[in-house]
Amino acid sequence: MSYSKKRYLIYFFITIFVMITPFITINENHLLLLSFERLQFHFLGVVYNVNELYVMPFLLMFLFIGIFAMTSIWGRVWCGWACPQTIFRVIYRDLIESTILDLRRIKNKQKDIDYKKKSNQIKKYVSIFLWIVISLIISSNFMLYFVPPKDFFKYLQDPLNHSFMIIFILSIAFFLVYDIVFMKENFCVYVCPYSRIQSVLYDDNTKQVTYDFNRGGKVYENGVQSIFKINQWKNSEECTTCDACVKICPTHIDIRKGLQVECINCLECSDACNTVMGKLGKSSLINWGSTNKVLNNKNISIFTKKNITYFASLFLSIFLAFFFSLEKEQFLVNVNKTTELYKINEDKKIVNNYILTIHNTQDIPLTFDIKLKDENNFRIKRFEEVSLEAGKKAKKVLIIESLNDLKDIQNKNIPIFIEVYTKEKDFKVIKKLNFSKP
Repeated sequence: MSYSKKRYLIYFFITIFVMITPFITINENHLLLLSFERLQFHFLGVVYNVNELYVMPFLLMFLFIGIFAMTSIWGRVWCGWACPQTIFRVIYRDLIESTILDLRRIKNKQKDIDYKKKSNQIKKYVSIFLWIVISLIISSNFMLYFVPPKDFFKYLQDPLNHSFMIIFILSIAFFLVYDIVFMKENFCVYVCPYSRIQSVLYDDNTKQVTYDFNRGGKVYENGVQSIFKINQWKNSEECTTCDACVKICPTHIDIRKGLQVECINCLECSDACNTVMGKLGKSSLINWGSTNKVLNNKNISIFTKKNITYFASLFLSIFLAFFFSLEKEQFLVNVNKTTELYKINEDKKIVNNYILTIHNTQDIPLTFDIKLKDENNFRIKRFEEVSLEAGKKAKKVLIIESLNDLKDIQNKNIPIFIEVYTKEKDFKVIKKLNFSKP
């Protein structure tokens, strides 16, 4: 199977996965959702409140280190095989323009469309209209990662009160039309910062699109083409200079010049070369392999010192994310002291006042109560249990009184612990308080 067909299959599965992910739930929690309205982050069916996003830095570390590791080992495989920009361009250029409307040939991406023909002008308008419709679907699907589907479709029925969401969808759609129809691959070449860092991450062991000049000959010497005529070829040089690899390149480069920042590792040039060389009974001169593998004929293990460092960093990031996720609180409690540090009542007992803010982050109503961990020296003088609906908050006064004068304790701030628990579920949160004394 050619690289192009493999890419199309991967594009298809990625598209299906991205489209259905917002609708996948685990225990009524989303697979992936970042809700600014509810201040929640859903990840793999687990809900994290905005105050619990201590797991997010480690996931971001895994993401960025993973990108560096992937680029260092496999080159720009993301750009050619999974990047939305590339997938959208393939849908518009190869599917709509080339396959459906026959405006251009897939095998020659260098040739511009002849707009002098009126039929081509009409087809171009049709292609833009089709892409506008697809862009609206894409931007709506993107919004589902921030707004749950059941809320999203409800908000669409009341656009005036949810104008920000509508404007956001239209803005994303407008950008996609401008980017895919007019900016094209220039986005990859001039805008995307990823192409600028690849040269820093590459080495001779990085898997990349490589022209085998040992077989094909050096078509370029110091950037100048050295083969022009058949009588200049050597017997060992297999490149026919058919330029099939150049015509099919979406970023308009000649891979025979060597590594270039514009190359997105789509390997269409390899397929084109394989078609030509296959007729001669030979394999492609363009391969997806490292410089050491293709040009120097060296077998290098993936477990180099640099790659082992990447693997260890990725494992550590996932381990820390998992470790801190174990500390997830089932509901949120915030404790603040009042402006009065303490007061002494008529019985010479010391009293401290607190304000408890309890947030029910669950999807069911819960009843909250508290108890002291140290009941020998302190007691709860005032607190009323509170029942909260799903997602609701409440502030309650907590008054704690000492059972003795505490003269034998030197510290002015005594640490005490309270346990806030729910009566319906086995949920509890332990909070540390400072009890002030003279």
